[in-house]
Amino acid sequence: MRLATYASTATAAVLICVKLAAWAATGSMALLSTLIDSVLDLAASVLNLMAVRHALQPADREHRFGHGKAESLAGLGQAAFITGSGGLLLVEAGGRLVRPEQVVHGDWGIAVMVFSIVATAALVSFQRHVIARTKSTAISADSLHYAGDVMINLSVIVSLLLTMNLGWSAADPAFAIAIAGWLLFNAWQIIRGSLDTLMDHELPDSDRARIRDIANSHPMVLDLHDLRTRTSGRQGFIQLHLELPGELSLIQAHGIADEVEGAIQAAFPSFEVIIHEDPSGITEHHHDPA
Repeated sequence: MRLATYASTATAAVLICVKLAAWAATGSMALLSTLIDSVLDLAASVLNLMAVRHALQPADREHRFGHGKAESLAGLGQAAFITGSGGLLLVEAGGRLVRPEQVVHGDWGIAVMVFSIVATAALVSFQRHVIARTKSTAISADSLHYAGDVMINLSVIVSLLLTMNLGWSAADPAFAIAIAGWLLFNAWQIIRGSLDTLMDHELPDSDRARIRDIANSHPMVLDLHDLRTRTSGRQGFIQLHLELPGELSLIQAHGIADEVEGAIQAAFPSFEVIIHEDPSGITEHHHDPA
């Protein structure tokens, strides 16, 4: 995860340098849009780097559930950066749409975009490898907008070709507006995912059903209730109450709970499982938000 944050920060810094030179040479609004995006990518990646470093710290006395939610806070920060860049780009592109300007040295811009696509695609490929191993919210958010950058860079090439070969001066700002819309859409996706974690959103119904099936598959388990799930960065938490035969001894009930816990953890290895044993037949209030 740390290596992924270093890679994204370095990639953004390199792309800022080459895009700045290309924009200065061409004056392309679409190219400016990708430059602004890369500047905000760098800011978001630096924020991500600090958040991941904090999130990877082990649980301590004051943070018994770990520091994983730092990743989601970083995601909200990234979304703020992306939203700001989308809004700024809409204003700039709108003005250029009303007062079109000629793009010069478009071939330079195309060369820079090709380089950007190759570098960004390599970064996204590495980030997805990291996500598959860690399920990191922060790296997922970072990868989402870098994947969007690949599409953005392709659209800039198209806009430059239309402007250079067909003289469609409106194509440049029009593509910039479309890019702004894509940025705002990405920001919303990041916000939604980060808020789900910060607000302790439950796992999908399919995962909850799987947990129930695993617990109920034990021959001594009669039922379960109060199933609660949540995630915090790479770490997840599953809590539930098992209903067991009332005549069991405490040590027998504990052994059954350990077996169910092991089965659930085998299916959800990054989750901590907490089980409370209840004797069946006792009337008690079961917490049911539904």
